[in-house]
Amino acid sequence: MDRKQVSIVMGSDSDLPIMQQAAEILDHLGVGYEIDIVSAHRTPEKLYEFAANAHTRGVDVIIAGAGGAAHLPGMVAAISPLPVIGVPIKSSNSIDGWDSVLSILQMPGGVPVATVALNGAKNAGILAAQIVSASNSIIRSKIIKYKEDLKQQVLTKSQRLKK
Repeated sequence: MDRKQVSIVMGSDSDLPIMQQAAEILDHLGVGYEIDIVSAHRTPEKLYEFAANAHTRGVDVIIAGAGGAAHLPGMVAAISPLPVIGVPIKSSNSIDGWDSVLSILQMPGGVPVATVALNGAKNAGILAAQIVSASNSIIRSKIIKYKEDLKQQVLTKSQRLKK
């Protein structure tokens, strides 16, 4: 797990409790990652340097979380050749999170951002691992096992409910 295959970025440290969920599932699946704060509005130079160079550092997928106006995922996608997964975050200045969802979801043609549910960083981590697994059979095996474990959990709960 030396190589950082996924980069997790967020606009503020207030996003960390949500974005930590992506890190946790990547840990569980054995996918290397890095994590940082890159504000689209407060550190535009850092954003540009990060997005323009992530692929040269061996990163395969970027997960970008943002609340409010939520420009980070789209700006990263505009600059980087890598797939970007956007995590809309319901922040303290948010309009029930809808502003973040729509800002990330409504990207113009040519600048795609895969968007997960509001506060859905865990799913962003799983999707990033699935993207990595397209060329990594070890990670693919771990995802297959993870999904089998989810299935078994449901079947166990079903049996318990019937008793």
